[in-house]
Amino acid sequence: MKTISVIGERGFPGVQGGVEMHCENIYTRMHSSYKLRIYRRRPYLTEVSARKFKDIEYVDLPSTRIKGLEAVIHTFLATIHILFHRPDAVHIHNIGPGMFAPLIKLFGIPIVLTYHSPNYEHSKWSRFSRSILKFSEKISISCASHIIFVNSFQMAKFSDKVKAKSTFIPNGIDATKIGRSMGLIRRLNLESRNFILSVGRLTPEKGFEFLVEAVNKLDGDLHLVIAGASDHDTSYFKRLKQLDVNNKVIFTGFTQGEDLRQLYSHARLYVLSSVNEGFPLVLLEAMSYKLPLVVSDIPATHLIELPCDNYVEVANSDALATGISNALKKDFELQHYDLSNYNWNKIAQQTLEVYKQVLEK
Repeated sequence: MKTISVIGERGFPGVQGGVEMHCENIYTRMHSSYKLRIYRRRPYLTEVSARKFKDIEYVDLPSTRIKGLEAVIHTFLATIHILFHRPDAVHIHNIGPGMFAPLIKLFGIPIVLTYHSPNYEHSKWSRFSRSILKFSEKISISCASHIIFVNSFQMAKFSDKVKAKSTFIPNGIDATKIGRSMGLIRRLNLESRNFILSVGRLTPEKGFEFLVEAVNKLDGDLHLVIAGASDHDTSYFKRLKQLDVNNKVIFTGFTQGEDLRQLYSHARLYVLSSVNEGFPLVLLEAMSYKLPLVVSDIPATHLIELPCDNYVEVANSDALATGISNALKKDFELQHYDLSNYNWNKIAQQTLEVYKQVLEK
């Protein structure tokens, strides 16, 4: 059985993040086609991470939570391990970890790159870090045997030469069923269909500061629940707490499993306030629970066709407040979205076809 080594994500299961969710969903569905060697970052692993999957081998290596060094240190160690163990191919997730792609290519190992997002557009990075990420983008795209884009708009920006070795494969979503359990809802002193929900890491590209400001401008006692934890430090979280002048926001931290299901099942409205996204998995999750939506008007949210009145101007708390207010004026109804193109089994199969193509060259 041929081996595919996977680097660039923090690990799974039980690790917060869209890339991590993406990887968990595709690799656990590949059904013994290949042996998968998943490189994980020890500081992010949880009790849930001990779960095993058939034909998936974990290689847990040291790393750090220091912003800017985390991916570099872990990817370097993973690359050294790869060169000693010589898999049949390497799958790199994200452009940052692609900085070591030339070394992998030098040893004749084919590379698949999944381009999740242009990380250098995220405001959390310094000018120096952005320049490094742009350089990593250039070399990883050059060295890749094949590139998977989760965002078709992003793929369209590149040259015909790059497009010729690229495939658009979107993110997916599991079939869901709205739950009735309310244990977490009651612990948070909330009522069903009487709170707004947003899910994601507490990082600036998610635009939570605009959402917190918007909710604090609204009349009434409706609360906002933000389910997510800080990435590296707590400064952004502290800023969000300061903006919550009317105590309308509940921060649950990293939430998963049944607790997250309850939040989606009982929310009145889902809001995605991001200023930058690759392909927002949380938006698909909210749609799978048939929630009404208010979303930032950014390219990533147009990958899924939504009614015009779902969109609001990006990075504008007044526009968000108006959009939320207008949505709340309507009687609550479950929405029905066409999610047929976002099936994880289909996406895993498409990824396997890319592996097959690369390995047969």
